[in-house]
Amino acid sequence: MANIPIYPGSSSFATGSTPFGFYDSDSTFRTDADKVVTWCARRLGYPIENIELQDIQFYAAFEEAVTTYGNEVYQWKVRENYLSFEGASTQTNLNNKLITPGLSQIIRIASTYGAEAGAGGNVKYYTGSLNLVNGQQEYDMNAWAAASASLASGSTIEIKRVFFENPPAIVRYFDPYAGTGTGIQSLLETFNFGSYSPGINFMLMPMNFDLMKLQAIELNDQVRKSAFSFDLVGNQLRIFPIPGRESQLRFHYIKTSERNNPAIDSQSNMVTDVSNVPYVNPTYSGINSIGRQWVYQYTLATVKETLAYVRGKYTSVPIPGAEVTLNQADLLTDARSEKAALLEQLRITLEDSSRSKQLEKKSNEEDYIQKTLTNVPLPFYIF
Repeated sequence: MANIPIYPGSSSFATGSTPFGFYDSDSTFRTDADKVVTWCARRLGYPIENIELQDIQFYAAFEEAVTTYGNEVYQWKVRENYLSFEGASTQTNLNNKLITPGLSQIIRIASTYGAEAGAGGNVKYYTGSLNLVNGQQEYDMNAWAAASASLASGSTIEIKRVFFENPPAIVRYFDPYAGTGTGIQSLLETFNFGSYSPGINFMLMPMNFDLMKLQAIELNDQVRKSAFSFDLVGNQLRIFPIPGRESQLRFHYIKTSERNNPAIDSQSNMVTDVSNVPYVNPTYSGINSIGRQWVYQYTLATVKETLAYVRGKYTSVPIPGAEVTLNQADLLTDARSEKAALLEQLRITLEDSSRSKQLEKKSNEEDYIQKTLTNVPLPFYIF
Protein backbone atom coordinates (compact mmCIF):
# COMPACT_ATOMS: atom_id res chain seq x y z
CA MET A 1 0.00 0.00 0.00
CA ALA A 2 3.06 2.24 0.22
CA ASN A 3 3.64 5.09 -2.20
CA ILE A 4 0.08 5.24 -3.51
CA PRO A 5 -0.20 8.39 -5.64
CA ILE A 6 -2.93 10.65 -4.31
CA TYR A 7 -4.53 13.89 -5.37
CA PRO A 8 -2.20 16.70 -4.17
CA GLY A 9 -4.96 19.31 -3.76
CA SER A 10 -4.51 21.25 -7.00
CA SER A 11 -4.04 20.71 -10.73
CA SER A 12 -2.90 22.62 -13.77
CA PHE A 13 -4.43 21.60 -17.09
CA ALA A 14 -2.22 21.61 -20.18
CA THR A 15 -2.83 20.57 -23.76
CA GLY A 16 -2.35 16.82 -24.03
CA SER A 17 -3.62 16.07 -20.51
CA THR A 18 -6.72 14.26 -21.84
CA PRO A 19 -6.49 10.87 -23.56
CA PHE A 20 -7.95 11.99 -26.92
CA GLY A 21 -7.51 15.74 -26.83
CA PHE A 22 -10.97 16.35 -28.32
CA TYR A 23 -11.48 19.61 -26.45
CA ASP A 24 -7.95 20.68 -25.47
CA SER A 25 -8.03 23.59 -27.91
CA ASP A 26 -11.26 24.95 -26.39
CA SER A 27 -10.32 27.74 -23.95
CA THR A 28 -13.53 27.27 -21.96
CA PHE A 29 -12.79 23.57 -21.54
CA ARG A 30 -9.24 24.33 -20.37
CA THR A 31 -10.56 26.84 -17.84
CA ASP A 32 -13.25 24.51 -16.50
CA ALA A 33 -11.00 21.43 -16.34
CA ASP A 34 -9.20 22.43 -13.13
CA LYS A 35 -12.45 23.73 -11.59
CA VAL A 36 -14.08 20.38 -12.25
CA VAL A 37 -11.11 18.58 -10.67
CA THR A 38 -11.40 20.70 -7.53
CA TRP A 39 -15.18 20.23 -7.34
CA CYS A 40 -15.01 16.44 -7.78
CA ALA A 41 -12.23 16.09 -5.22
CA ARG A 42 -14.17 18.06 -2.63
CA ARG A 43 -17.32 16.06 -3.31
CA LEU A 44 -15.30 12.91 -2.65
CA GLY A 45 -14.13 14.22 0.75
CA TYR A 46 -10.86 16.00 0.08
CA PRO A 47 -8.99 17.27 2.10
CA ILE A 48 -10.49 15.23 4.97
CA GLU A 49 -10.12 12.07 2.88
CA ASN A 50 -7.27 11.23 0.57
CA ILE A 51 -8.23 10.72 -3.07
CA GLU A 52 -6.12 7.98 -4.62
CA LEU A 53 -6.20 9.57 -8.07
CA GLN A 54 -4.10 11.99 -10.06
CA ASP A 55 -5.29 14.92 -12.13
CA ILE A 56 -5.11 12.94 -15.39
CA GLN A 57 -7.89 10.63 -14.14
CA PHE A 58 -10.10 13.66 -13.49
CA TYR A 59 -9.33 15.11 -16.93
CA ALA A 60 -10.11 11.77 -18.61
CA ALA A 61 -13.46 11.60 -16.82
CA PHE A 62 -14.25 15.20 -17.80
CA GLU A 63 -13.49 14.50 -21.46
CA GLU A 64 -15.57 11.31 -21.36
CA ALA A 65 -18.52 13.18 -19.84
CA VAL A 66 -18.52 15.85 -22.57
CA THR A 67 -18.23 13.20 -25.28
CA THR A 68 -21.02 11.10 -23.75
CA TYR A 69 -23.28 14.15 -23.58
CA GLY A 70 -22.64 14.93 -27.25
CA ASN A 71 -23.16 11.32 -28.29
CA GLU A 72 -26.52 11.12 -26.52
CA VAL A 73 -27.71 14.39 -28.04
CA TYR A 74 -26.57 13.55 -31.56
CA GLN A 75 -27.81 9.95 -31.42
CA TRP A 76 -31.22 11.35 -30.56
CA LYS A 77 -30.96 13.81 -33.46
CA VAL A 78 -30.11 10.94 -35.81
CA ARG A 79 -33.09 8.90 -34.60
CA GLU A 80 -35.37 11.90 -34.89
CA ASN A 81 -34.30 12.86 -38.43
CA TYR A 82 -32.68 9.80 -40.02
CA LEU A 83 -35.19 9.65 -42.84
CA SER A 84 -34.14 13.17 -43.82
CA PHE A 85 -30.42 12.34 -43.48
CA GLU A 86 -30.30 9.17 -45.62
CA GLY A 87 -28.89 9.93 -49.04
CA ALA A 88 -27.57 13.35 -47.99
CA SER A 89 -23.91 14.36 -48.22
CA THR A 90 -21.48 13.33 -45.50
CA GLN A 91 -19.31 16.36 -46.22
CA THR A 92 -21.44 18.86 -44.29
CA ASN A 93 -20.98 18.99 -40.51
CA LEU A 94 -24.45 18.86 -38.96
CA ASN A 95 -23.46 20.16 -35.52
CA ASN A 96 -25.56 23.19 -34.58
CA LYS A 97 -27.53 22.95 -37.82
CA LEU A 98 -31.31 23.32 -37.89
CA ILE A 99 -32.69 20.16 -39.51
CA THR A 100 -35.72 20.71 -41.73
CA PRO A 101 -37.62 17.51 -42.58
CA GLY A 102 -38.04 16.92 -46.30
CA LEU A 103 -40.08 14.66 -48.55
CA SER A 104 -37.23 13.35 -50.68
CA GLN A 105 -36.90 10.04 -48.82
CA ILE A 106 -40.67 9.64 -48.51
CA ILE A 107 -40.86 9.99 -52.28
CA ARG A 108 -38.00 7.51 -52.68
CA ILE A 109 -39.86 4.97 -50.55
CA ALA A 110 -43.13 5.63 -52.36
CA SER A 111 -41.44 5.26 -55.74
CA THR A 112 -41.29 1.49 -55.19
CA TYR A 113 -45.08 1.47 -55.49
CA GLY A 114 -44.82 3.57 -58.61
CA ALA A 115 -42.48 0.98 -60.09
CA GLU A 116 -45.23 -1.63 -59.87
CA ALA A 117 -47.57 0.71 -61.75
CA GLY A 118 -44.93 1.68 -64.29
CA ALA A 119 -44.80 5.27 -63.06
CA GLY A 120 -41.34 5.71 -61.58
CA GLY A 121 -39.14 3.81 -59.20
CA ASN A 122 -35.74 2.18 -59.64
CA VAL A 123 -36.81 -0.98 -61.45
CA LYS A 124 -35.97 -0.88 -65.13
CA TYR A 125 -38.70 -1.71 -67.63
CA TYR A 126 -37.58 -3.69 -70.66
CA THR A 127 -39.35 -3.93 -74.00
CA GLY A 128 -39.78 -7.33 -75.58
CA SER A 129 -41.41 -8.61 -78.78
CA LEU A 130 -43.15 -11.91 -79.42
CA ASN A 131 -43.85 -13.43 -82.80
CA LEU A 132 -47.52 -14.41 -82.99
CA VAL A 133 -48.14 -17.57 -84.97
CA ASN A 134 -51.20 -18.11 -87.17
CA GLY A 135 -53.68 -20.25 -85.23
CA GLN A 136 -51.68 -20.35 -81.99
CA GLN A 137 -53.48 -18.81 -79.02
CA GLU A 138 -51.24 -19.61 -76.02
CA TYR A 139 -47.61 -18.58 -75.51
CA ASP A 140 -45.17 -19.44 -72.73
CA MET A 141 -43.44 -16.17 -71.74
CA ASN A 142 -41.04 -18.00 -69.41
CA ALA A 143 -39.72 -19.92 -72.40
CA TRP A 144 -39.38 -16.64 -74.29
CA ALA A 145 -37.47 -15.13 -71.34
CA ALA A 146 -35.07 -18.06 -71.12
CA ALA A 147 -34.21 -17.61 -74.77
CA SER A 148 -34.28 -13.83 -75.16
CA ALA A 149 -34.17 -11.88 -71.86
CA SER A 150 -30.50 -12.43 -70.82
CA LEU A 151 -31.46 -13.35 -67.25
CA ALA A 152 -29.11 -13.89 -64.34
CA SER A 153 -29.04 -17.32 -62.73
CA GLY A 154 -32.27 -17.95 -60.81
CA SER A 155 -34.00 -14.83 -62.12
CA THR A 156 -37.29 -14.67 -63.95
CA ILE A 157 -39.32 -12.00 -65.71
CA GLU A 158 -42.64 -10.43 -64.84
CA ILE A 159 -44.83 -9.08 -67.63
CA LYS A 160 -46.05 -5.58 -66.75
CA ARG A 161 -47.92 -4.54 -69.88
CA VAL A 162 -49.02 -6.16 -73.14
CA PHE A 163 -49.70 -3.92 -76.13
CA PHE A 164 -52.61 -5.92 -77.51
CA GLU A 165 -55.80 -4.00 -76.86
CA ASN A 166 -58.69 -2.76 -78.92
CA PRO A 167 -58.28 0.91 -79.88
CA PRO A 168 -60.42 3.10 -77.59
CA ALA A 169 -63.83 4.13 -78.83
CA ILE A 170 -62.90 7.81 -79.05
CA VAL A 171 -60.30 6.97 -81.72
CA ARG A 172 -63.00 5.48 -83.94
CA TYR A 173 -65.51 8.19 -83.08
CA PHE A 174 -63.49 10.95 -84.76
CA ASP A 175 -62.17 9.10 -87.75
CA PRO A 176 -60.98 11.60 -90.39
CA TYR A 177 -60.97 8.98 -93.13
CA ALA A 178 -64.27 7.27 -92.37
CA GLY A 179 -66.16 10.55 -92.18
CA THR A 180 -67.78 9.54 -88.90
CA GLY A 181 -68.46 11.75 -85.96
CA THR A 182 -71.63 13.73 -85.64
CA GLY A 183 -72.96 12.41 -88.92
CA ILE A 184 -72.98 15.81 -90.69
CA GLN A 185 -70.76 15.97 -93.77
CA SER A 186 -69.87 19.62 -93.62
CA LEU A 187 -67.42 21.97 -92.03
CA LEU A 188 -68.67 24.72 -89.84
CA GLU A 189 -66.77 27.88 -90.64
CA THR A 190 -68.50 29.47 -87.68
CA PHE A 191 -66.14 27.56 -85.38
CA ASN A 192 -63.03 28.16 -87.53
CA PHE A 193 -62.78 24.46 -88.48
CA GLY A 194 -62.57 25.12 -92.20
CA SER A 195 -58.80 24.66 -92.38
CA TYR A 196 -58.98 20.99 -91.39
CA SER A 197 -58.56 18.38 -94.07
CA PRO A 198 -59.86 15.88 -94.95
CA GLY A 199 -63.39 16.74 -94.03
CA ILE A 200 -64.09 16.13 -90.37
CA ASN A 201 -67.31 16.85 -88.60
CA PHE A 202 -67.02 19.35 -85.78
CA MET A 203 -70.59 20.04 -84.81
CA LEU A 204 -70.98 21.47 -81.34
CA MET A 205 -73.24 18.97 -79.58
CA PRO A 206 -74.16 18.28 -75.90
CA MET A 207 -71.71 16.16 -73.92
CA ASN A 208 -74.25 13.37 -73.44
CA PHE A 209 -74.37 13.01 -77.24
CA ASP A 210 -70.66 12.14 -77.32
CA LEU A 211 -71.00 9.76 -74.38
CA MET A 212 -73.86 7.86 -76.01
CA LYS A 213 -71.86 7.53 -79.23
CA LEU A 214 -68.87 6.09 -77.33
CA GLN A 215 -71.07 3.67 -75.41
CA ALA A 216 -72.68 2.55 -78.64
CA ILE A 217 -69.29 1.76 -80.17
CA GLU A 218 -68.15 -0.18 -77.10
CA LEU A 219 -71.41 -2.12 -76.82
CA ASN A 220 -71.18 -2.96 -80.52
CA ASP A 221 -67.70 -4.41 -80.01
CA GLN A 222 -68.86 -6.39 -77.01
CA VAL A 223 -71.93 -7.92 -78.70
CA ARG A 224 -70.94 -8.31 -82.36
CA LYS A 225 -67.18 -8.95 -82.10
CA SER A 226 -65.05 -11.49 -80.28
CA ALA A 227 -62.93 -10.08 -77.49
CA PHE A 228 -59.84 -8.25 -78.72
CA SER A 229 -57.64 -8.67 -75.66
CA PHE A 230 -55.45 -11.11 -73.77
CA ASP A 231 -55.27 -13.17 -70.59
CA LEU A 232 -52.03 -13.42 -68.60
CA VAL A 233 -51.70 -15.94 -65.77
CA GLY A 234 -48.29 -16.92 -64.40
CA ASN A 235 -46.54 -15.61 -67.52
CA GLN A 236 -48.76 -17.84 -69.67
CA LEU A 237 -50.18 -15.52 -72.33
CA ARG A 238 -53.46 -16.28 -74.10
CA ILE A 239 -54.46 -14.10 -77.07
CA PHE A 240 -58.07 -13.24 -77.99
CA PRO A 241 -59.10 -13.71 -80.75
CA ILE A 242 -56.86 -16.48 -82.04
CA PRO A 243 -54.33 -14.87 -84.40
CA GLY A 244 -55.34 -15.32 -88.02
CA ARG A 245 -51.96 -14.34 -89.40
CA GLU A 246 -48.37 -13.97 -88.30
CA SER A 247 -47.62 -10.68 -86.55
CA GLN A 248 -45.52 -9.24 -83.76
CA LEU A 249 -46.67 -8.46 -80.23
CA ARG A 250 -44.78 -6.02 -78.00
CA PHE A 251 -44.79 -5.94 -74.21
CA HIS A 252 -43.01 -4.48 -71.17
CA TYR A 253 -41.40 -6.67 -68.55
CA ILE A 254 -39.08 -6.44 -65.55
CA LYS A 255 -36.44 -8.78 -64.22
CA THR A 256 -37.38 -10.05 -60.75
CA SER A 257 -33.73 -10.13 -59.67
CA GLU A 258 -33.57 -6.35 -60.12
CA ARG A 259 -36.80 -5.72 -58.22
CA ASN A 260 -35.78 -8.04 -55.39
CA ASN A 261 -32.43 -6.30 -54.93
CA PRO A 262 -32.91 -3.68 -52.16
CA ALA A 263 -29.45 -2.13 -52.55
CA ILE A 264 -29.19 0.97 -54.66
CA ASP A 265 -25.74 1.94 -55.88
CA SER A 266 -24.90 5.01 -53.83
CA GLN A 267 -22.53 7.79 -54.65
CA SER A 268 -19.45 8.37 -52.57
CA ASN A 269 -19.80 10.68 -49.57
CA MET A 270 -23.46 9.78 -49.09
CA VAL A 271 -25.22 8.97 -45.82
CA THR A 272 -26.12 5.27 -45.98
CA ASP A 273 -26.51 4.38 -42.28
CA VAL A 274 -26.23 5.91 -38.81
CA SER A 275 -22.47 5.34 -38.74
CA ASN A 276 -21.73 8.04 -41.31
CA VAL A 277 -24.25 10.74 -40.43
CA PRO A 278 -21.89 13.75 -40.23
CA TYR A 279 -22.06 14.63 -36.53
CA VAL A 280 -18.81 15.25 -34.67
CA ASN A 281 -17.95 15.83 -31.01
CA PRO A 282 -19.67 18.88 -29.56
CA THR A 283 -17.98 22.22 -28.97
CA TYR A 284 -17.72 22.45 -25.20
CA SER A 285 -18.00 26.24 -25.11
CA GLY A 286 -21.32 25.94 -27.01
CA ILE A 287 -22.95 23.73 -24.36
CA ASN A 288 -25.36 25.71 -22.19
CA SER A 289 -25.43 25.74 -18.38
CA ILE A 290 -28.00 22.93 -18.26
CA GLY A 291 -25.79 20.68 -20.33
CA ARG A 292 -22.64 21.60 -18.42
CA GLN A 293 -24.25 20.73 -15.10
CA TRP A 294 -25.06 17.30 -16.52
CA VAL A 295 -21.42 17.02 -17.66
CA TYR A 296 -20.12 17.92 -14.18
CA GLN A 297 -22.33 15.33 -12.51
CA TYR A 298 -21.40 12.62 -15.01
CA THR A 299 -17.72 13.48 -14.49
CA LEU A 300 -18.13 13.02 -10.75
CA ALA A 301 -19.86 9.66 -11.24
CA THR A 302 -17.05 8.51 -13.55
CA VAL A 303 -14.40 9.66 -11.08
CA LYS A 304 -16.20 7.71 -8.33
CA GLU A 305 -16.15 4.61 -10.53
CA THR A 306 -12.42 5.00 -11.23
CA LEU A 307 -11.67 5.58 -7.54
CA ALA A 308 -13.70 2.47 -6.65
CA TYR A 309 -11.58 0.35 -8.99
CA VAL A 310 -8.40 1.75 -7.45
CA ARG A 311 -9.58 1.16 -3.89
CA GLY A 312 -10.84 -2.28 -4.83
CA LYS A 313 -7.22 -3.36 -5.20
CA TYR A 314 -6.70 -2.72 -1.51
CA THR A 315 -9.38 -4.16 0.77
CA SER A 316 -7.96 -2.46 3.85
CA VAL A 317 -5.19 -0.03 4.70
CA PRO A 318 -3.02 -0.70 7.77
CA ILE A 319 -2.58 2.17 10.21
CA PRO A 320 -0.77 2.18 13.55
CA GLY A 321 -2.63 -0.19 15.85
CA ALA A 322 -5.54 -0.94 13.46
CA GLU A 323 -6.76 -1.21 9.86
CA VAL A 324 -9.02 1.05 7.80
CA THR A 325 -11.54 -0.65 5.49
CA LEU A 326 -12.02 1.17 2.15
CA ASN A 327 -15.45 1.91 0.70
CA GLN A 328 -14.90 0.41 -2.73
CA ALA A 329 -18.26 -1.36 -2.91
CA ASP A 330 -20.25 1.74 -1.94
CA LEU A 331 -18.42 3.93 -4.42
CA LEU A 332 -18.91 1.48 -7.27
CA THR A 333 -22.63 1.02 -6.56
CA ASP A 334 -23.20 4.77 -6.29
CA ALA A 335 -21.21 5.51 -9.44
CA ARG A 336 -23.07 3.01 -11.60
CA SER A 337 -26.52 4.05 -10.35
CA GLU A 338 -25.70 7.75 -10.79
CA LYS A 339 -24.46 7.27 -14.35
CA ALA A 340 -27.54 5.24 -15.26
CA ALA A 341 -29.84 7.87 -13.71
CA LEU A 342 -28.10 10.71 -15.53
CA LEU A 343 -28.36 8.93 -18.87
CA GLU A 344 -32.04 8.16 -18.29
CA GLN A 345 -32.72 11.77 -17.30
CA LEU A 346 -31.01 13.09 -20.43
CA ARG A 347 -32.83 10.65 -22.71
CA ILE A 348 -36.20 11.58 -21.21
CA THR A 349 -35.41 15.27 -21.74
CA LEU A 350 -34.44 14.64 -25.35
CA GLU A 351 -37.51 12.51 -26.00
CA ASP A 352 -39.78 15.18 -24.51
CA SER A 353 -38.29 17.71 -26.90
CA SER A 354 -38.91 15.52 -29.95
CA ARG A 355 -41.00 16.82 -32.80
CA SER A 356 -43.91 14.47 -32.12
CA LYS A 357 -43.97 15.26 -28.37
CA GLN A 358 -43.88 19.00 -28.97
CA LEU A 359 -46.71 18.80 -31.50
CA GLU A 360 -48.70 16.69 -29.06
CA LYS A 361 -48.17 19.26 -26.28
CA LYS A 362 -49.10 22.07 -28.64
CA SER A 363 -52.33 20.28 -29.55
CA ASN A 364 -53.17 19.69 -25.89
CA GLU A 365 -52.43 23.32 -25.11
CA GLU A 366 -54.82 24.47 -27.82
CA ASP A 367 -57.52 22.14 -26.47
CA TYR A 368 -57.14 23.53 -22.95
CA ILE A 369 -57.22 27.11 -24.22
CA GLN A 370 -60.40 26.33 -26.15
CA LYS A 371 -62.01 24.81 -23.05
CA THR A 372 -60.99 27.84 -20.98
CA LEU A 373 -62.43 30.26 -23.51
CA THR A 374 -65.78 28.46 -23.47
CA ASN A 375 -66.16 29.47 -19.81
CA VAL A 376 -65.51 33.15 -20.48
CA PRO A 377 -68.82 35.09 -20.36
CA LEU A 378 -69.84 36.50 -23.71
CA PRO A 379 -71.02 40.14 -23.74
CA PHE A 380 -74.44 41.10 -25.06
CA TYR A 381 -74.76 44.17 -27.22
CA ILE A 382 -78.09 46.01 -27.22
CA PHE A 383 -78.70 48.41 -30.06
